[in-house]
Amino acid sequence: MNLSWTFGKKIAASFMLSFALLTAIGTVAYRAINTLAQTSDSVAHTHRVLENLSSLFSLLKDAETGQRGYVITGDQRFLEPYLAARSEVAKTIIELRELRADNAAQQKRIALIEPLITAKFAELKRVIELRRNRDTVQAMKQIQAGDGKKLMDELRRIFADMEQDQRDLLKQRAAEVAAAVSGATLSITLGTLLCLLLVSGAGIRITRSLTNQIGAAVQHMQSSASELQVAANQQAIGAREQSTAMNEITTTMSELLVTSKQIAESAQSVAHIAEETAKGARAGEQTVAKANDSIGGIKRQVDMIVTHMLDLGKKSQQIGSILEIINELAEQTNILAINATIEAAGAGENGKRFAVVADEIRKLADRVGGSTKEIRGLIDDIRAAVNTTVMTTEGGSKAVDAGARQFSEVATAFRQIVSLVSTTTEAAREIELSTKQQSTAVSQVSIAVANVAQAARETEVSSSQTLQTSSELSKLSLDLMRLIQPQAST
Repeated sequence: MNLSWTFGKKIAASFMLSFALLTAIGTVAYRAINTLAQTSDSVAHTHRVLENLSSLFSLLKDAETGQRGYVITGDQRFLEPYLAARSEVAKTIIELRELRADNAAQQKRIALIEPLITAKFAELKRVIELRRNRDTVQAMKQIQAGDGKKLMDELRRIFADMEQDQRDLLKQRAAEVAAAVSGATLSITLGTLLCLLLVSGAGIRITRSLTNQIGAAVQHMQSSASELQVAANQQAIGAREQSTAMNEITTTMSELLVTSKQIAESAQSVAHIAEETAKGARAGEQTVAKANDSIGGIKRQVDMIVTHMLDLGKKSQQIGSILEIINELAEQTNILAINATIEAAGAGENGKRFAVVADEIRKLADRVGGSTKEIRGLIDDIRAAVNTTVMTTEGGSKAVDAGARQFSEVATAFRQIVSLVSTTTEAAREIELSTKQQSTAVSQVSIAVANVAQAARETEVSSSQTLQTSSELSKLSLDLMRLIQPQAST
């Protein structure tokens, strides 16, 4: 900082730099949160794609299961999954295509599965028509030929590729979130430390500058008080000599007049310095108050960030609860599938096909359970990142609180300085008034020699008052020196 700057400019420059750093920290935090929000939307979008893939493949398996149940039993009720799947598959494919409109590779895979699905439904329909015509043997041969299995294997392969692509995308977005959180944490930590160092350095430098300048003013005040005491002593001696020796009146009065003028000039100088000091102190007090208000606003912003991060953590907990329900359903489905397998084994030869269906259901339940575990792991990672961000932001909030308390203490010190300087100004004005009265008295003595004795007594009284006032001024200057330099009292 330039040493010729005023206190107001120094304080304003320091807090402008602090404000710029805090603004930069807030910008980094905002961008990090924005990145987290965008990535969360992308993750949700990816999960929707995975759900659609799983739903589409599940519909195909339901259709195949319904076909086989109808072929085995001839009961029309077994065709309900087939009919439901035939109406839902087209809608699911349209929704999947819309979700992956921005991914050319996935669009190509969707284009590959559409003719395969059409062929699969055609194969299912042929077998069902054979069974409706009571040609069960031919229908079983069609199933045993393996055309439907080949189509399902090819569809399963394409679905697996699409699912793997989506899971790779989830890993990539998780890495992006981790990088954004790490960068934001580092930037906020370093920015906060730099801001604290800057504020501390500026406070120390301003305090030293203020102490030096006020110290110089106090020394000048002490010097003036000493001169005033010397002049008052001389005036008292002159008054006593004037009472005892009338022949020295003229010479003594001349010296007293000169001394009074010097006292008046010194008093005016002291009053002027005290007024300037008071103005500077009041300006510093106002600047500190504004800075304190700014820090309060920053604290409120940090508290809002903490609140939003806590809301994000609550949402993650809600998602975890939903996954628990899904996992429980998967476990119950697995148990039902095992029971169905046991029942099918007990049914002998007639239950083998139903055992195959039960085994497929059990595998599907296992896959659902595995998926929920993976999703739960991702949610736990997000929740840990949110907790880390909340702890870091709370640390920044505590640092802001400490800064606010320090600024409150500085403001209190400024108010004390203003009060003391105001007292000094009033004392200087009283000295100036006393010296003017003394000059008037000396002039009257010079004009009217006949009243020399009376003037001498008035001068002696005035000198006593001047000496007392100068002593009070000296004491006040010492008190002010102790305020800015405690070691001066020793």
